Amino acid sequence: MRRAMVAAALVMMSGSATAQEDVHARALAAGYKAAFLCSGIFNAGQTEAQVAADDLEGIYRQYQAIVRTLPARVDHAAHMVSVDYSPGLPPRIAAWRPRLGCTQLPIGAGADMAARLPQLTARPPAGNPDQRAWPDGDVGATAPTPPRLAAAAERAFEPSVYGAGSRTTAVMVVKDGRIVAERYRSGYDLHTPQRTWSAAKSITATVIGRAVQLGRIKVEAPARVPEWRPGDPRAAITLAQLMHMNSGLWTDGPGNRTDEVYLGGGAVTQWATAMPLEATPGTRFRYANNDTLLAVRSVRSALGDGQAAIDFPYAEVFWRIGMNHTFAETDWQGNYVLSSQVWTTARDLARLGLLYLNDGVWGGERLLPQGWSRFVATPAGAQPPSGAGYGAFFWLYGPAQGLPEGTYLMNGNRGQYVFVIPSRKLVIVRRGFDREGEPGFDIARFGRDMLAAID
Repeated sequence: MRRAMVAAALVMMSGSATAQEDVHARALAAGYKAAFLCSGIFNAGQTEAQVAADDLEGIYRQYQAIVRTLPARVDHAAHMVSVDYSPGLPPRIAAWRPRLGCTQLPIGAGADMAARLPQLTARPPAGNPDQRAWPDGDVGATAPTPPRLAAAAERAFEPSVYGAGSRTTAVMVVKDGRIVAERYRSGYDLHTPQRTWSAAKSITATVIGRAVQLGRIKVEAPARVPEWRPGDPRAAITLAQLMHMNSGLWTDGPGNRTDEVYLGGGAVTQWATAMPLEATPGTRFRYANNDTLLAVRSVRSALGDGQAAIDFPYAEVFWRIGMNHTFAETDWQGNYVLSSQVWTTARDLARLGLLYLNDGVWGGERLLPQGWSRFVATPAGAQPPSGAGYGAFFWLYGPAQGLPEGTYLMNGNRGQYVFVIPSRKLVIVRRGFDREGEPGFDIARFGRDMLAAID
């Protein structure tokens, strides 16, 4: 009799746990739908149908069956998207703010919370930025495209050429400071932002470099993570070790997906700071979103955890180099999610690449420390066991991939790539919506083909 009662209790407990997991999965799916619809509609000016076809397909496949069943409401006046998922809880909500893009409210929050989200107070330079001369603006940006290069760029839009799962939206080549090739898929143009995914990690490297140049932080010092109290062994992890993906912290699976932050409305300070040590810092490479989130947390702490930290990426990096169509999104507490949640254009990414080609100098002003480009493009600590090397939030390519020595890349999910090739004074940008689980885009072959076409 007792065994039967225990067994029944275990079945009931198991059923209850399963039900709870199902509700949480629905909450994540609803957050996914709300966040991507919000950013696609209000950052990029797209329709719901466009966002559904591109951003809501081909990624996060474990949630897609749920996503298709969840009703979404788009409030254009309030710049807000709500998605119902449970009769007992408020909908998942993503709210847009000027320039900062969309933020997910935490699970259980109502729409009234949107009024309390952090805002950007810094103001961009006066006037229409697009009317300035390239690269600060768009005037005089392009030079004639050689026929071979035009043909090579065109081939990147054919799925059969570089991978069956590839779906290219933009290709751009900048040589000697001018755009010599630029091509977009229908529905996209020079001012259409798209999510960077992990190419945003290289934006993190740039924000850190600017803070170093201004004397606000040191990469060789322990990261400034206030949640790690004195005596916590994690407090010895340096900012450089985070940038090299050498923190030694535990991650919840390959790539450290961080669904609770990306989809669940969780705060960076709630999730990323909670990971325990698993290996001695500096002895193991493991690609992890949390290392990036912690690096950004360190910068925010160094800048005082207030409004200055929220304004910093825009006032000190984006607007100084003409990245005027970029939206860096935060969690609801104002922590930038610079491991992935940035929406920007091919031209803005090209501008970032030019900053690195010029070793951090823009318009005669040094924005990044001298040698910063070399620092981010130099392997340090433990390295990936195979394939490309890793610097400081940049991937390292070269002769092993058939590319020039010293090539380094911004690299993001779904095919977001920016080559920086110092020896050739080249920046090459490719954007896409490659499908998760499919062959994807052969970026090394693409790079080789583009170089051959330029030659």
